[in-house]
Amino acid sequence: MKYQRLQDLREDHDLRQQDVADILNCQRNVYRRYETGEREIPVWALLSLAEYYNVSVDYLLGITDIKSPYPAK
Repeated sequence: MKYQRLQDLREDHDLRQQDVADILNCQRNVYRRYETGEREIPVWALLSLAEYYNVSVDYLLGITDIKSPYPAK
């Protein structure tokens, strides 16, 4: 499964793959594989990216088109 929204958000924030890899503390090649769907993205990385971009995990995964995260309970 290709995670197009990861690439779209990265580009919208004018970030390189290396920049996002640094945020996740992983190698650029690993992040590239997350983005292209060659490697399953771990939950911790999804949560980190959702927090960084201020979007919901459901948005990152393409489940919803609503970007805003759910309110905390």
